[in-house]
Amino acid sequence: MSQLPTSLADHLLVALPSLTDPTFARSVALICQHDEAGAMGVLVNQPSEYTLGEVLAQMEISTDDAALRGIPVLNGGPVHPERGFVIHDDPREWDACLTVGEGLFLTTSRDILEAMARGEGPRNALVTLGCAGWSSGQLENELAENSWLAVPADADLLFSTPLDERWQGAAARLGVDLFHHTGYSGHV
Repeated sequence: MSQLPTSLADHLLVALPSLTDPTFARSVALICQHDEAGAMGVLVNQPSEYTLGEVLAQMEISTDDAALRGIPVLNGGPVHPERGFVIHDDPREWDACLTVGEGLFLTTSRDILEAMARGEGPRNALVTLGCAGWSSGQLENELAENSWLAVPADADLLFSTPLDERWQGAAARLGVDLFHHTGYSGHV
């Protein structure tokens, strides 16, 4: 068996036009963990049908912040769609937190959402429902099949770039124009 390449944690995977699986077509995934056992990440450019206000209400967390309530919750992937994941830039000690990379964290505990509702949360955050997972060797195989581009994670892209511009924006960081890539068949 081949040696595991450098970990892709703290990288964005950009779906190439040849990736036609409807769950991942035109997606951007932040890889949060990657080792010999496999990889875990969250999609960061697909809005779900929910707003953060609806999720907070479901969890019985109240907030007076109308802007916070209106933030779209993202579809983070097909695994654990009932579970929330918060990608953020706040290094505080949250109950369940994973360091993804320099200044980038993944938290799955309620305390971060409560802090956000009080106006005491991270400066920048994305909330997703669900995640994506790859078994041992699966991500490496998909990369070898040219299903994905790997790009170093970028806070500006994650927190400032509009959702509908993240797919092309992430690829552009490598100088790739996905609209001129073989296999691209037009706009969705």
